[in-house]
Amino acid sequence: MNGEEVLRMIDFVHASKDIPREGVFLALEDALASAVRKRLGMDEDLVVKIDRKTGEMTMEDDEGVYEEMDMAQLGRIAAQAAKQGFMQRIRESERDVLFEEYEGRVGQLVNGVVQRFEGQDLVVNLGKVEGYLSREDRVRGETYAPSDRIRAIIVEVREEGSRVRIQLSRTHPDLVRRLFELEVPEIADGIIEIKRVVREPGYRTKMAVQTSDPKVDCIGACVGVRGSRIRAAIDELRGERIDIIRWSDSLETLIMNGLKPAEIHLDNIYPNVETHSAVVLVDEDQQSLAIGKRGQNVRLASRLCGWEIEIKTREEYYGTEDRSGSTDASDAADEGPQSLDAEEPKDHIPATGTTSSSPSPTTPEDAAGDPA
Repeated sequence: MNGEEVLRMIDFVHASKDIPREGVFLALEDALASAVRKRLGMDEDLVVKIDRKTGEMTMEDDEGVYEEMDMAQLGRIAAQAAKQGFMQRIRESERDVLFEEYEGRVGQLVNGVVQRFEGQDLVVNLGKVEGYLSREDRVRGETYAPSDRIRAIIVEVREEGSRVRIQLSRTHPDLVRRLFELEVPEIADGIIEIKRVVREPGYRTKMAVQTSDPKVDCIGACVGVRGSRIRAAIDELRGERIDIIRWSDSLETLIMNGLKPAEIHLDNIYPNVETHSAVVLVDEDQQSLAIGKRGQNVRLASRLCGWEIEIKTREEYYGTEDRSGSTDASDAADEGPQSLDAEEPKDHIPATGTTSSSPSPTTPEDAAGDPA
């Protein structure tokens, strides 16, 4: 192999594997030096250099003596060893390039095509690399077949030997966030900010938003004309209900908004800073709405606010007060108004969401939990 052939091979590997040209030179030099050392019985002092312009190869020993090298002089066995060593280093370089690329894309939305199943994992072709969607990261009830297109977010990237393993998720709350970033230009432009998303995958999501422009209706913009924008997200999530609420720095207001569609009055919310909880009094006809099917509504509202919320009717509250003489709600009421001290929920990369077992019907009209 002459110098021109060496350069053509290096350019081909550089273009096809998307590996830096200098990295290909170094990999070939390292592989050739290893083969020559074994062939001639020399130590680590021997190195091989390839001219970046001519492709000519030379050897240098510990005394600094250079001599031209011809791969034909290595013999068949040594040449085969050099080829294997070169391919191994190229695979390692390719792995490093893919790792650096996808490590910076953790939390981003990706499109892929379902390839096959490996045990409980769904293997998705992402183009340059394959992604893995585990059973825990798939929404309960969703089914896929080979060649189906799929959207998911990257939650973890790690090296496994000579491969890069990319873990995907369709249960993470950030999937909803990324879908709305695609559908709502105001979010992409930074006019509307998604403050927090909590989710029970396949059933219900609550998303709190706020705007930096008072002229923009943040909820109406996310819902879209006749529900077009929110419908696109619901369709991608296969019917999962989405409640869009207005974010507030006031804890009481945030709890009131988070418990919609139940009608809550601010003076019936009693937060307790010491226990990081709040008692909410509701009318009997609003109790089931506030709690939700199997406790789903109040559970998501608690996660959205970062405070434990307890729903009580006035009869339950005053009945408890009569038996015990005092309640946490009355104690909290004496403390006066509370400011928001919500904890950041644990729904962040690389965590995955949780599932529930009771679906709820969804319409764009009732998906906007707080009308503009």
